[in-house]
Amino acid sequence: MTVPMLPRVARLDVSQLPRVRKLDRVDPAPRWLSADEQAAWRSFLSAVALLNASVETQLQHESGLSHADYEILVRLSEAPHRALRMSELADRTLFSRSRLSHAVGRLERAGLVRREPFPGDRRGLCAVLTEPGMRTLETAAPGHVETVRRVLFDALTSEQIEQLTDIAHAVIAAAAPDPLAG
Repeated sequence: MTVPMLPRVARLDVSQLPRVRKLDRVDPAPRWLSADEQAAWRSFLSAVALLNASVETQLQHESGLSHADYEILVRLSEAPHRALRMSELADRTLFSRSRLSHAVGRLERAGLVRREPFPGDRRGLCAVLTEPGMRTLETAAPGHVETVRRVLFDALTSEQIEQLTDIAHAVIAAAAPDPLAG
C-alpha cells in the first residue's frame, strides 16, 4: 500500500539557496519591526503554533506517534530500501544528532525502526523502517494528511500555496546554517 502524501515537491537543497550574509553594522541601534512587520511576525508565530498543535494532537490521538516520530518514519519510507544513515536522517529532519538518537531509540523499542551498521563503515549506523513501522505509517498517514489539508491547504488558494512555498524557501535560505561558516 502506498502512503498517501501531499504532492511531492522537489527536495529543497538549502546549500543551493542564496545565503544571507551577516553584515558588519556601523550603527548599533536595533532595527525595530514596523507595525506591519510586527503584525506579520506575530501572525506567523500563531499560525505555526496552531498548525503544529493540530498536527501533534491528531497524530498522538489517532496513532500514538509524535509529529517528530511521524517525520522520521516518513523520511525512512521515502528512502531507498527504507534506510538512511543516521547523519543523513538528522539532516533531512533538521534534528540534532542527539535528538534523533533518542527518537530512533524510542521507535526502535516500539519495533518501528531498527539500527544497522552502515555497509563499509563500522562506525556508521543506518536507521531502517521495519514492516510494523511501515504499517504504522500507512495507518497514520490518512488522518495526518487530512489534518494538514484541513488546517493549512483548504484555507489557501493555489496562488497562496505558491506564495507560501516561495516564502518558506526565502526563510529557509535566511535561517539555514551557513555550511561555510566556522
